[in-house]
Amino acid sequence: MSARMTNPAYLLPDGLKGIGSIFKAVNAGGISHELQELVALRASQLNGCSACVHAHNINLVKAGTSAERIAAVAAWREAPFFDDAERAALHMAETLTRLADRSGDAVDDRLWDEVAEHYDEKQVAALILLIGVTNMFNRLNAAIKEPAGATWN
Repeated sequence: MSARMTNPAYLLPDGLKGIGSIFKAVNAGGISHELQELVALRASQLNGCSACVHAHNINLVKAGTSAERIAAVAAWREAPFFDDAERAALHMAETLTRLADRSGDAVDDRLWDEVAEHYDEKQVAALILLIGVTNMFNRLNAAIKEPAGATWN
């Protein structure tokens, strides 16, 4: 299977520059690369983006993340492989990815406090930007039917 078209982020260079700036900010935000990949994997799983799920799995393997941790991301609440800080970040990823499912605040005070207990303001900003850009890529890939294992230029 091939994509319907070239990914819009690559087709429109100014878009890619902006996305690159977001990733630069996320990387400067003070959260580990592994946490970034775990959070992006969870959002991509929820959105059913096979291209991103595949890419984040590959990135986690390359980073030395155990197979147990990678496999358990979908069941992070019950799995013993995540610490409280990672659980807070994964919870934030789920909440911000499932905005349409909410009945109250997008992020309630309890979750906000849980995240703020483990991360400083710059790290929280990085998490929010990362989750937003991941959801954007999931939507781009869904629209163009980007297959898992696609190589991006």
